[in-house]
Amino acid sequence: MTTFPPVTLSLAERRMLEALVRSGTTEARLVRRARVILLLAAGASVRTTGKQVSLAPRMVQHWKRAFLARRVEGLYDASRPGRPKQISLSKEARILADTQRRPPAPLTQWSSRRMARRHGVSQSFVIRLWNRHGLQPHRLDSYVASPDPEFEAKAAAILGLYVNPPAHAVVLCIDEKSHIQALDRTQPALPLSPGRPERHSIEYVRRGTLSLYAALEVSSGRVRGQCVPRHTAAEFVHFLEQAIRGYRRKEIHIILDNLSAHKAPEVRAWVAKHPRVHLHYTPTYSSWLNQVELWFGKLERDCIERGIFTSTQDLKRKLLAYIDRHNTEAKPFLWTYNNPKRRIRVTHQ
Repeated sequence: MTTFPPVTLSLAERRMLEALVRSGTTEARLVRRARVILLLAAGASVRTTGKQVSLAPRMVQHWKRAFLARRVEGLYDASRPGRPKQISLSKEARILADTQRRPPAPLTQWSSRRMARRHGVSQSFVIRLWNRHGLQPHRLDSYVASPDPEFEAKAAAILGLYVNPPAHAVVLCIDEKSHIQALDRTQPALPLSPGRPERHSIEYVRRGTLSLYAALEVSSGRVRGQCVPRHTAAEFVHFLEQAIRGYRRKEIHIILDNLSAHKAPEVRAWVAKHPRVHLHYTPTYSSWLNQVELWFGKLERDCIERGIFTSTQDLKRKLLAYIDRHNTEAKPFLWTYNNPKRRIRVTHQ
């Protein structure tokens, strides 16, 4: 039986092996081999080392022999013979072209396995190719193309208010989140625990609905809100009074969408009495240009989506508490100006 000398390490070798063990990007198998050598150098037996690194004793002996023969280089895998399989650029181009076309009916999208079978390549190659070119056939987004003939002019005016607002003026984004349901659960929620997410009963009880008006101050990110049972033109005018309170003689620019209540005669009469207030309507089907929609998204995720509300009063209390909490740490949204001419245009056949 062949015996091998004990493992001894130079200072440089020890530092190199310890760096491999500490690295977060080194392959797990190489880390395990480095640990084997460090344990053997510390005087551990082959059997003890195998237990600590979950390797059979014969594999510990193998890597010990490799290290004694070639030192640290012996722990790395040898290069494999033969040239790697080459896939032509023309085949890559055919795969990319097929990916951007619909698959044969009645299928609705390509899978990596289906595309690999079609072109006689591996599934992993298809996935790498898609990742390299930013293709995601498994995803589906929604859109609404704006038919507004003045889209570019309206969008540019609103983006200009965000990027370069008039001096000594206030820019407010106003909208309402309507029909917020106060949903209560028939059974108590079960809390988060290791290996198990928070759980809610699938059965719920509707406790009523209310609407939330919100005014986002673009320069600070602060929000004013008001809960109402219904979103009518009269309620909207009342909220406008609240939204502009405290700005004294400043010019106020308000960004709104095209809801009928925002253009009602009551609203026009109110604007006529307030000459320092200017309304800017987003293009049709383009309420996403209104920054308060970003804040509504945060409200939905943070407060409403997983909320449990025993009544509309409970819902109102929690919504207003969320606004107060938001305002303690409010920051303006970072808005990047883009070319308003770059938009989805649909040509009807």
